[in-house]
Amino acid sequence: MKGLVAAIWATLMLVGLVHAGEQPGNVYTVGVVPQFEAGRLQHIWQPLLERLGKRTGYSFRMQASGSIREFERDLLRGRFDFAYMNPYQLIMANRAKGYLPLVRDHGRELCGVLVVRKDSTIDDPRDLQGKPVAFPSPNALGASLQMRQELHDRFGITTHPKYVQSHDRVYLNVLLGETLAGGGVLDTLEAQKPIYRNALRVIYTTAKVEPHPLAALPTVPVEVRQKVQRALLRMANSQDGKRLLARIPMRQIGPATLEDYEPLRLKGLERFALSPD
Repeated sequence: MKGLVAAIWATLMLVGLVHAGEQPGNVYTVGVVPQFEAGRLQHIWQPLLERLGKRTGYSFRMQASGSIREFERDLLRGRFDFAYMNPYQLIMANRAKGYLPLVRDHGRELCGVLVVRKDSTIDDPRDLQGKPVAFPSPNALGASLQMRQELHDRFGITTHPKYVQSHDRVYLNVLLGETLAGGGVLDTLEAQKPIYRNALRVIYTTAKVEPHPLAALPTVPVEVRQKVQRALLRMANSQDGKRLLARIPMRQIGPATLEDYEPLRLKGLERFALSPD
């Protein structure tokens, strides 16, 4: 039996699931909602997770998802120990598996933007009744879910959603005239190249909500959750740590609670959400 245990341990070390001196229970998976392509997410998160590992003594392994829908399926099945998700995904994940938020950005709020081409004659969202509009995915909060809810409840209109998988593709669809309008969020619009951003015009902005949290499964031990939370908060005390956090983006990191996201439960967003299964 000892020989079998040693062989299994050696194999785990070989494939990189654990490192020398670590216990298997100290390796935690981290899921990240794929707002961007995989290489960019890896570039953002890997240095941060390595720094978090050094500060906590645990190992964090990013578990990539091929699409937002795949991420949501895995999230609602509890396959991530920790996960960075949009606020409505937190509501769903808390309901399904009890995920608890640890940290969020306290320096900004999330808001959706409805954009058209700068030379478009459309100024009022009501002009989009029955028209195709580009959205990244059904459950992208500000860009799609909340946008569709407010267009329906505030303006009394229903659009024909065209889901194009990313914010970048939303803006491209509008610029190319594939759709008359598209839903994004202010952060991703501002991140576009100036030549693209300056060719778009915002005709509507949604109500603001608290931004994406990093959350943990309740099965992760309390002391581990607390240690991770403290380590992330302390990262903000150094310039290098601030730089790593800002790329998420969490420019002014602070604690997060379920109460921060309670207003979302009152919007009736489930009318527009799509189950990932």
